[in-house]
Amino acid sequence: MAWPRVWTLLIAAGSAAVIGWLVVLMSRYPEVGVLATVVVIVLSLPAVVLGVVIAVKRPRNRIAPLLALVGAMLVLVVGLGDEFGALALLDPAAAPGWTPWAMSARAGSWVLLYLPTALLLLLFPDGRLPSPGWRWAPITVGVVTAAFLVLAGGTPQDPPFDVFPPAYRVPPELGAVAVGLVGVFLVLLVACAVAMIVRYRHSSSTVARAQVRWFALGSMLLPLTLLLCWLSYLLFDRPDLVMIGIGLSAVAIPAVTTIALLRHDLYDVDRAFSATVAYSLVTAVLLAIFGAAEVAAGVLLGRESPVAAAVATAVCALALAPLRRRLTDRVDRRLYPLRRSLRAALATLQARIDTGLARPEDLPETLRTALRDPGLRVGYVLPGRTGLVDEHCLPVPGGVAEIPVLVSGTPVGALLPDGGPAPRELLREAAAGSALLVEVIRSRLELTEALREVAESRARLLQAGYRERRRLERDLHDGAQQRLVSLGMAIRLAQRRLEAGHDEDVDGLLDQAVAELGTAVAELRAIAQGLRPLDLDSGLGPAIRSLTTALPIPVRLEVLDDPVPDEVATTAYYVASEALANVVKHSDAGSVDIRVERAADEVVVRVSDDGRGGAVARPGSGLAGLVDRVAAAGGRLSVGPAGPAGTTVEAVLPCAP
Repeated sequence: MAWPRVWTLLIAAGSAAVIGWLVVLMSRYPEVGVLATVVVIVLSLPAVVLGVVIAVKRPRNRIAPLLALVGAMLVLVVGLGDEFGALALLDPAAAPGWTPWAMSARAGSWVLLYLPTALLLLLFPDGRLPSPGWRWAPITVGVVTAAFLVLAGGTPQDPPFDVFPPAYRVPPELGAVAVGLVGVFLVLLVACAVAMIVRYRHSSSTVARAQVRWFALGSMLLPLTLLLCWLSYLLFDRPDLVMIGIGLSAVAIPAVTTIALLRHDLYDVDRAFSATVAYSLVTAVLLAIFGAAEVAAGVLLGRESPVAAAVATAVCALALAPLRRRLTDRVDRRLYPLRRSLRAALATLQARIDTGLARPEDLPETLRTALRDPGLRVGYVLPGRTGLVDEHCLPVPGGVAEIPVLVSGTPVGALLPDGGPAPRELLREAAAGSALLVEVIRSRLELTEALREVAESRARLLQAGYRERRRLERDLHDGAQQRLVSLGMAIRLAQRRLEAGHDEDVDGLLDQAVAELGTAVAELRAIAQGLRPLDLDSGLGPAIRSLTTALPIPVRLEVLDDPVPDEVATTAYYVASEALANVVKHSDAGSVDIRVERAADEVVVRVSDDGRGGAVARPGSGLAGLVDRVAAAGGRLSVGPAGPAGTTVEAVLPCAP
């Protein structure tokens, strides 16, 4: 059984019962301070409700009942205690016989409001003490609290002891001890806060340190409450503004405690903590300046003079900007060293790049050092490449932890942390701060990749040209050339026979020569067809239509009729021819669409099928040769899926009007 959850639910149920009783009392006796009781009830609810939330999510976490106890003590001590005291004083004669005991218990009960907070400071975040050496702390806190309750309950106070005598009395010298116990209790609260600091410094867990920071962030509202009280006295001569701090603390401390335990990585707590400390210090210093200026101007110009207020305000305004900048810098240096290190590293790198002492490609190593993450990588987005690549154009696997780098809302890369101490908010700041450098590196990689592809494509085209030349030489040597040699020999033989007067076989020799000549012409025409399709003499549209006449599958054809330059038409024809050949050989398609259209100064050839898909331009394949042919013409070719199934081959060729 998860006892922390059981205790939390019992505390929540008890709080709900007390709140219900208070509602009944307020409805019957509205003259005993309804508004104050309602405020107390509202302020107690966040701690109780969020304690239950933690108990549901983390049934064995011991912080949940302590958090619920914070709200329960508020509604029990302040709400019920004040309501009962007001009712008893309203009609003392009707008060029950045990009222003196209740009044004695109520006398020192305010100390119970701080007891759960002290235990939270000692036990947060895992419900255990920082070390066995701190066992004395909760025992001492409990003993001091109990002793103070007993001594305060037996010491006469006004009111209500002038109406209800204490149920018991303690000697006067022990009453003085109760006053001393208040100082001891304050010292113990400070010791509990020190325990939290000790836990933070000795903890090796990144999660535990972040959780303690969250809790400390909520605790920062306590000194803020004191500052508001001070400001209230300065402005209004009464502590009304302190209620704002109390209200914020009642909501914020349970909230940050819940975030720390359930979602410690929700936000960059280091950044929030540093900013809170910085602005709290700025507020404190400005209040001191304002108070001093107000006093000085009041002495010279009069306390109620509007000029005095204006002078004090002007002094604060002049001090605000440099004060905030310097304090923020100092606080960041102390409490948020990673952020300061990141900003300094990026600024130094940019300065070294501007002076030629560094390259943009030094960014990944700079980020690894600044963020203390040796495994951090920077990925770049390159056109035509799926996924990210590193500074060597090698694939970089992404992940859920990657932080996108954006320029004008367009992804240009990503930061891929490797479990370093930097929170996600700081990584996002690093991504924003290095976005322009990432864009520069990405552009340089894109240019390098394009030059490499051009060099490789040129080499492939040169090799293809050599292979084509050797093929032509072989075809001419083995075919037409032999035919022409044979033709020449036959004509020479016929000539000799005519000179010798043997003309009976000349006709046969000439018939043989004509046959050889026809065969040679046919072979030369076939070779020429391989260099440039003769069908293009009639235009690109008829040439592509001729490709589809013998296809065994249905074809939907949309081809422009406008004339295009011969080199564009030749490239477009070969794109369609190779794509159709792949459809017939590999796709098992039921139909194919061919579209050739002209848009502005481009000709687009698109061949789509509904086959099995999966075609890629592998090195040495016909599609890879098409990529080189299209690139040589200044265009681009893409091979991809055609919807739920099939393949689309699309070539975009420049075609000046």
